[in-house]
Amino acid sequence: MKKTMLATTLGMALIALTPGTALAKGTGYLFVSSENDNAVTVLDGKTYAVVKTIPTGERPRDMKLSADGSQVYVIASKKHRLEVIDIARLAVTRTIPVGDDPEAFAFDKGGKHIYVTNEEDAQVSVVDFATGRTVAKIEVGEEPEGVMVSPDGSRAYITSEVANMVHVIDTATNKILANVVVGNRPRRFAITPNGAEVWVTNELGASITIIDGPSNKVKGSVAFEPKGFRRDDVTPVGIAMTRDGKTAYVTLGRANHVAVVDVATRAVKGYVLVGSRAWGVQLSRDEGLLYVVNGLSDDLSIVDTKSLKVLKSVPVGRVPYGVVADD
Repeated sequence: MKKTMLATTLGMALIALTPGTALAKGTGYLFVSSENDNAVTVLDGKTYAVVKTIPTGERPRDMKLSADGSQVYVIASKKHRLEVIDIARLAVTRTIPVGDDPEAFAFDKGGKHIYVTNEEDAQVSVVDFATGRTVAKIEVGEEPEGVMVSPDGSRAYITSEVANMVHVIDTATNKILANVVVGNRPRRFAITPNGAEVWVTNELGASITIIDGPSNKVKGSVAFEPKGFRRDDVTPVGIAMTRDGKTAYVTLGRANHVAVVDVATRAVKGYVLVGSRAWGVQLSRDEGLLYVVNGLSDDLSIVDTKSLKVLKSVPVGRVPYGVVADD
């Protein structure tokens, strides 16, 4: 066999053996974590039929899709670990200890380290993904939850629900750069593509606080006032921002709506009625659909982002928390 032909054959073989390569384009599956079922429900992304229910550790919560689309990562809070779901097998194939009572996580830019919020310990664990070893523990405010890494990978942002604060961490040193006071009970994040603005949902403040990325100073806010709801019932938690940074979708918790916000003007363009206690949220890859997890009606609302209408409500597990689309 000629050398060029041999090299080509070996290269094709290596590609075929690379984990997740065949799934890199997406299966179309939707994955929904259900806290009370200790499971992840897998839905067909076209028919929304249940493909499989994957058992997990107790209280599965935050989820992420791997960069190559071959795996889904899910926090099992009561088992104190991150679980790795192989999409080809639709089964948990690895577990990684990530500290006590983890809730949310984010990978650094290179995918080497995981930043995990440990709610009861008031700390962030930094875990080496390959080895499963904890390389740092960072003390933060009480009940940390949300975590996000900046687009350039230089900073990690953490919300502290009790301290009403966002902690900004230098990922090179794992030292806190700033502690930013925000609204009441901050929960989750979105960031503009250039890192200029960090948006933080305030669950008990019925609002979003906007932080200037370069200076770590508060520069604005957005208030939510859907008709027919008392302010105490407007409890924003989940947030998804379009890739161009022009529109943000915010779940309003007990107000059972999603707010649609123009990022540049900070104006609320409208509210979409979804299920009970709208919680987790994610956009489809083409941003034509918005997937909204409703924690008290145990379903998933599929929202058309052009018409801002709910196309379908799909039953999922009990007390669903988060959703990931492998599309």
